[in-house]
This record gives sequence, structure tokens and C-alpha cells, in this order.
Amino acid sequence: MPHSKKVSDKRILVIGLGRFGSSMSLELVNHGWEVLGMDSSPRLVQMFSDALTHTVIADATDDEALRQIGAAQFSHAVVAIGTHLEESILATSQLVDLGVPDIWAKAVSRRHGRILEQVGAHHVVLPEHDMGERVAHLVSGRMLDYVELEEGFSLGKTKAPRELLGKSLRETRVRHKYGITVVSVKRLNEQFTYATEETVLHKGDLIVVAGRTEDVERFAESN
Repeated sequence: MPHSKKVSDKRILVIGLGRFGSSMSLELVNHGWEVLGMDSSPRLVQMFSDALTHTVIADATDDEALRQIGAAQFSHAVVAIGTHLEESILATSQLVDLGVPDIWAKAVSRRHGRILEQVGAHHVVLPEHDMGERVAHLVSGRMLDYVELEEGFSLGKTKAPRELLGKSLRETRVRHKYGITVVSVKRLNEQFTYATEETVLHKGDLIVVAGRTEDVERFAESN
């Protein structure tokens, strides 16, 4: 493997420099990570050779190629191959065999994701599916932002409903009534801060609430 620019445990191997892999790699570099970007496409490798810490043209399904670049020395790896399912699964399996302790893999469907988990991926992401769900919640409801932390449990950002204004969160009994918890609040022209039982909401406040997805949606609709 090429000599690193600095010694750090914030090193990661990213396999696949398409839209997902490249955007993630660039963001990691911006956050101080050393990224080795790997792809079988000379064009993609050349495109990001100056932006990433290291790049290499190699076939991720070839265990010898992974050994030569020192894949086993990385604590983190991402398999960002999306369209070629067999290559995605084989590359993930190779990293598992090499003992990489933290493997993330991109899936294009839930079935693909299950297979990746079965071969040993520690984390599976479905970016297109997750974004589709998120936008559906935003379009169909009154939430300003939405994140599903796991199946059935979500965070939602919305405006403070009129019925909660001028009262402390303890007085509103919002958790008892809606089954959600107000976790943070943002005043006009201020940053988000954590909410307590003594927090009093005012007109124009934005709040982030947590709870079961159906309860978060019901609360947002009450606005």
C-alpha cells in the first residue's frame, strides 16, 4: 500500500467510486479521514486521484489484489458497488475473510441487503430506498425533516404545535398524549439545543421529536 500522509486510525478503504462511493469518500476526506479509493475503472480512479488520499485500480473480487493493497490492515471498509450484485457480494465476502472488523456495504434492494448481511457485512445501507422513504414522509406530512433510526422508530423535525405553546413540556404531557419525546428545540435565529421538562415552547420554534414512526407522524399531523 502507498505510504500514508499521516499515521492515524481514521483510515478507510472504499471499494467503488461511483456516485455513492465517491461522494462519501470526498466527505470523509473533508472530515480528516485517509481514504484509499479502489475501483476497476481507470477513468474513475483517475478522476479522484487528486482528491483522495490514495487511489488504486484493482478488482475487489480478487483476494490477492486486496492483499496487495493491504486491505486487512484497515479497521473500516465500505463496499460501495451497487449495480453489479455479484461483485458487491464477492467483495464483501473477501473483506470478511481478511478479517476487516467494520464492513459497510451498499445494497440496492432488501434482498441484496440480506445477502450482504449473510456473508458477513456489519452494516448494510440502502441509500436510494432510505431516501425514497424519507421524501415520502416529507411530501405526505407536515414534517420538515425525517430520519428513521431503525425500523419503526424515527426522529422528526416540525414546527411546535399551537397547543404546546406557552407551557413547559411537563405541563403539556406531550409524551403521555402522543407517545413521543421532544428531544431538542430551535428558537428563531438560534441553534438547536436539548429540551428538558422545563422547556417552554414559543411560536415559531422548531422541535425534534423521537418515537415510534406512527406516533411521530400523528404528532406532526396535529400541527
